[in-house]
Amino acid sequence: MSQTMPTLLYIDDDAALARLVERGLTRRGYRVLNASSGEEGLERIREGGIDVVALDQYMPGLDGLETLEQIMAITEAPPVVFVTASQDSNIAVTALKAGAADYLVKDVKGDFIPLLHVAADGALRQAELQKAREDAEAEIHASRDRYAALAAEREMLLREVNHRVGNSLQIIASLLHLQASSAGQEEVKAALTNAMGRVAAVAQVHRRLYTSQDLKSVVLNQYLDSLLEDLRRSAEGNRMSRLTLKAEPVEIDPDRAVAVGIIVNELVMNAVKYAYPDGAGPIHVELVSQEDDLLLSITDDGVGDAVKADPRSTGMGQRIVAAMASKLDACVERDPDHAGTRIVLKFRRVPATAAPASSAAAS
Repeated sequence: MSQTMPTLLYIDDDAALARLVERGLTRRGYRVLNASSGEEGLERIREGGIDVVALDQYMPGLDGLETLEQIMAITEAPPVVFVTASQDSNIAVTALKAGAADYLVKDVKGDFIPLLHVAADGALRQAELQKAREDAEAEIHASRDRYAALAAEREMLLREVNHRVGNSLQIIASLLHLQASSAGQEEVKAALTNAMGRVAAVAQVHRRLYTSQDLKSVVLNQYLDSLLEDLRRSAEGNRMSRLTLKAEPVEIDPDRAVAVGIIVNELVMNAVKYAYPDGAGPIHVELVSQEDDLLLSITDDGVGDAVKADPRSTGMGQRIVAAMASKLDACVERDPDHAGTRIVLKFRRVPATAAPASSAAAS
């Protein structure tokens, strides 16, 4: 307790000794109250205002150990110093196990009073420390609860944002699809279809985040599966019946997932347009892990270099692939041994520390 005059309740049926204790501890800065029985002491403690208790063992009615047991059952009970004339160590051990803060042996002349003063001071300091520890633990738990509530609210808001962004992008993609369907010129229709695919690639990420338990990562195989399904339903869908995916369940951050999705969209659409001049043919998308790296390949068995140009060299699609590859810090290569066209991107599963800065500069 941090008050100037703490209150000690001395519970003992020896009235003369109680007066000695009262005089001795009053001189030492205590306000002393007396109770002549365990029952009376318990009643006084329940009234409140007691900072520390000195409790004798041998009393009529409830003895000290029985009284101590009931004191410990009181909510926010004061600390107890067990005081008895008995030299029996079993009583001391039992009292300490039952919750007494300290134990000392008294004498009829009051020579133990200085020791009682020290024990009472120690019990009060111990109670203060315990209270401070409990308050600190309560504050920690409260802070954790507040943090958990804020985190849950933030997650809910982020999920709602992703939901709204995904819906908005899907509306834009649908509008582009309608515009492409009504376009009279093939070049315009192709440009609108390409734009629709790019928007859909971004929208798929936000839909994935909205329905995922983890807002910090996207599972690439699921994302690519949905993205390719969108491409099959696009204006060029009748030429994508043999579009296949083989991908490991790799998780990456949403920004990098967007870059991967846009690259896949561009390269798949490139293959659809140029690989098979006489009709549809197989197009394979594959994602595999190789230690700390990921390998993404888009493959067709079409005409190869005879018609198609390198996707990194010219044209809007090629520039977009190059920009997204730079964002991924990816190495983009054409497989020279493949009869058709096989484009392979190699990038790290987790970006290097300097990657965000370089990506920002590249984009």
